[in-house]
Amino acid sequence: MKKNNIITLNQFISDQQNQFPFVKGSLSKIFRDIQLAAKMINRDVRKAGLIDVLGNFGETNIQGEEQKKLDVISNDVFLKLMDFGGDCVCVVSEENDDIHWCPNGADAKYILAIDPLDGSSNIDVNASIGSIFSIYKRLSPDKPVSKEDILQKGTAQVAAGYVIYGTATMLVYTTGNGVNGFTLDDSIQEFCLSHPDIKTPETGTIFSLNEGNLNEFPQGVIDYIAWCKESNKEEQRPYSARYIGSLIADFHRNLLKGGIYLYPSTAKAPNGKLRLLYECNPMAFLVEQAGGKATNGSIRIMEIEPTDLHQRSPIIIGSNNMVNKVIEMLG
Repeated sequence: MKKNNIITLNQFISDQQNQFPFVKGSLSKIFRDIQLAAKMINRDVRKAGLIDVLGNFGETNIQGEEQKKLDVISNDVFLKLMDFGGDCVCVVSEENDDIHWCPNGADAKYILAIDPLDGSSNIDVNASIGSIFSIYKRLSPDKPVSKEDILQKGTAQVAAGYVIYGTATMLVYTTGNGVNGFTLDDSIQEFCLSHPDIKTPETGTIFSLNEGNLNEFPQGVIDYIAWCKESNKEEQRPYSARYIGSLIADFHRNLLKGGIYLYPSTAKAPNGKLRLLYECNPMAFLVEQAGGKATNGSIRIMEIEPTDLHQRSPIIIGSNNMVNKVIEMLG
């Protein structure tokens, strides 16, 4: 629907179908279902304190992390919609130990990887949280889905994005032709184009990381943070430290304003903390499409070969010049 210069997500995707034929069909239907999932989760997030969905669920996921009630609810919403839609052959979720096979999707072309509710540890304190998604095309449409279909490099993504539930609810996505952001208009329950063709600044003035772990980080990261804090008026240093502890919230701010997010390896987490398939890869796809960069410190994130559904990776992501500076200091 186009009215008074308002472009809805559905209209935008329809227009893209004319420009980029690969967006047609099942992929556009998956976006339809992701939109609906986002609206349903947004409803529950907004009413979390009133409908008894705050607090812990009482179980842990495959990561060993305690599940929140909204983690489980959000995961169920995504899985049920994908099951019903039949446009995904399977779903890989942070909240499921194994692959979830969609009963109506045996002949479907696509595989969905999701973090249904990123930043869920912040739910009870009313901080911004979100959903992250990544879509791959199966490699063997005429054969049963194999491990190789699911464990593809980030470079094989056909689409990726996130929904952030904050002061406004936004859906930001890419299909490899730039990054666009849509804000949910509650009055009409439609995502409307609000941030067209997002470009992240080449250099920002914000760094985001958990400084409580600073002494456990690689020396190059320690040196970079010290450099960020030095005074240099020409380079607008010292930079500002901004860390919410929710990847999606920190990434979203830095994407729009310019900045860098770091979660490197530590003694306790030598492989990093964030998951490659449904956190690092989609964010790397987005930031690169917006002109930024994402690395594990030595390799481009989207070039990492996945070997496990829940594989972790260090990540340094954000404005191009800032990421390059860290790589330089890591040697």
